[in-house]
Amino acid sequence: MTRPRTNQICLDVTRYYHCVSRCVRRAYLCGNDSHSGQSYEHRREWVEERILSLTHCFTIDICAYAVMSNHCHVVLHIDVGKASSLSTHEIIERWHGLFAGNVLSQRFLAGHTLTDAEMRAVEEQAETWRKNLMSVSWFMRCLNEHIARRANAEDECTGRFWEGRFKCQALLDEAALLACMAYVDLNPVRAGVAKTPESSDHTSIHRRLLGLRSDCDKSRPQGLMPFSSNSQKTAICPGFNLQDYLELLDWTGRAIRDDKRGALTSNLPPIARRLQFEKDAWLSMTAGFESLFHTLVGSEERVKNACTQTGRCWSQGINACRRHFPS
Repeated sequence: MTRPRTNQICLDVTRYYHCVSRCVRRAYLCGNDSHSGQSYEHRREWVEERILSLTHCFTIDICAYAVMSNHCHVVLHIDVGKASSLSTHEIIERWHGLFAGNVLSQRFLAGHTLTDAEMRAVEEQAETWRKNLMSVSWFMRCLNEHIARRANAEDECTGRFWEGRFKCQALLDEAALLACMAYVDLNPVRAGVAKTPESSDHTSIHRRLLGLRSDCDKSRPQGLMPFSSNSQKTAICPGFNLQDYLELLDWTGRAIRDDKRGALTSNLPPIARRLQFEKDAWLSMTAGFESLFHTLVGSEERVKNACTQTGRCWSQGINACRRHFPS
């Protein structure tokens, strides 16, 4: 039975979520349509730019993303602390970056004098928008609706572009988060459209590697949540740095590629050993994360705790979690 988003997304359980949106029927998000011969490669730029631009408005960080031919992945982190610290003025400014707001919010930003009743109305509305700005559903709505409108306008058609609502998986611990990020970053390698992670255009790993080669802040590529560094309070998996993740991804990418299986060492990189992963379990997860797991992903204990907190008796896929994640 389908569960409402309010039961699938619970900030008391986790603040990390993997979301996937797929195109309907023969619609092409990007890539080349072999049936019509038309190329939609330019749409990859649309999606990537939109994903990164939304972080300027939402209090949501991007951990990983990949733009594929007929679907896209994003791994999101909800920054509750940042959302709570924003002032009424900052909340309204961010919301106006997405929507027009209302007459009172426009007058408030313009510096007009408001009555006490009008000011209370503005503050009440700002609190609603504060919740929306840390909502995964609102983030995906602003992403998908924008892309659908542009694609339909270009195709000179109307109707549904996306295959229903996005799929959402809650990532309950560091192991689930890293496995999901590796699965997303290696999507082009696994699909055969890129040979290496560094050649995987329009992915978060490609952007992180570009950041390492440039003179910008190497700890935080623009728009992406950073790994651990001395200058960052909020980071992906504190205690693990970007170099750890790159080594793990390189090892996994070589394992996925058929032409390099013979050169694969039997030892996992240090980051995977610290998380107590076995080689076969790690490769299985990073090759089929979506098919293996359902809405809750993590160790068996974390899944059971999440079920209790969200009012579930049981979670589909818990046996896969038991097999793949260390207790």
